[in-house]
Amino acid sequence: MAKKPGLETNKSQGGLSELKSRLWFVLGAIIVFRAGSFVPIPGIDASVLATLFDSQKGTILEMFNMFSGGALERASIFALGIMPYISASIIIQLLTVVNPTLAELKKDGDAGRRKISQYTRYGTLFLGTFQAIGIAKGLPNMVDGLVHNPGLSFYFTAVVSLVTGTMFLMWLGEQITERGIGNGISILIFAGIVAGMPPAIGQTVEQVIDGNLHGLLLLVLAGVVFAVTYFVVFVERGQRRIVVNYAKRQQGRRVFAAQSTHLPLKLNMAGVIPAIFASSIILFPGTLAQWFGQNEGLSFLTDISLALQPGQPLYVMLYAAAIIFFCFFYTA
Repeated sequence: MAKKPGLETNKSQGGLSELKSRLWFVLGAIIVFRAGSFVPIPGIDASVLATLFDSQKGTILEMFNMFSGGALERASIFALGIMPYISASIIIQLLTVVNPTLAELKKDGDAGRRKISQYTRYGTLFLGTFQAIGIAKGLPNMVDGLVHNPGLSFYFTAVVSLVTGTMFLMWLGEQITERGIGNGISILIFAGIVAGMPPAIGQTVEQVIDGNLHGLLLLVLAGVVFAVTYFVVFVERGQRRIVVNYAKRQQGRRVFAAQSTHLPLKLNMAGVIPAIFASSIILFPGTLAQWFGQNEGLSFLTDISLALQPGQPLYVMLYAAAIIFFCFFYTA
């Protein structure tokens, strides 16, 4: 029986309408995320904080600020970003391998996954609170005048603001995953990183105009960016096709001829998740070391912080090893 053209058209329009609504939801969520990154924690001197971050170029703080979309630089309520959620996800996923109870939950289908997600939320709350206390305690010690009135009221306000911001971003990411397109957490990370591109491009153009950067070097830089982007897309879309052959078979009176098809396996099954996990693992101890390294008796933490700065040999080796480990762990 032939299908009615009008019915197919209605289905097509319905699918397109749903796609538009999902895209609009993602756009609205990104706008909320970016707007919240400009809401500061009460009691912070923004000018002193900006001066502090100008002196932290190329350090762990700059990378952490990139993942938060500039929220850390502005001492926003979203300063922690979704890094506590990522750290909690790493811990829970590792525990599902070594803990029999969690391993059984992972095999229980949707009910088990919901339970594991709930444990991840609890872990996010714990880690977010721990990191928020570290930030609230470390900010007054970083530079004089950064906090107007350091005291119990500031600590309480800062911790509540940061933890609430992190939990809201976790919820927002879950809503994007459910009601939008793609993985919500990855989209928030992407939005935070892309938000820093316009200022970076503007500064580059300004350096060319001022003569501090040669125009030819700018073209080479643009070519490198294009080549890296092309290579990433090429690897991301790469597949290994495993041939699957079906023998000739008969079901009742029907005879099915032999068929040949393929099973597509992505070259990069883990995607960007291992790199995100690796960054989170390395940033966490380095950031704590930088916050508390100035305290009396903890000067050795400063050496740890310097050794874990981006570009340092120890950082590169640990970062590469962590990516390899999480690639194996995520795809095994």
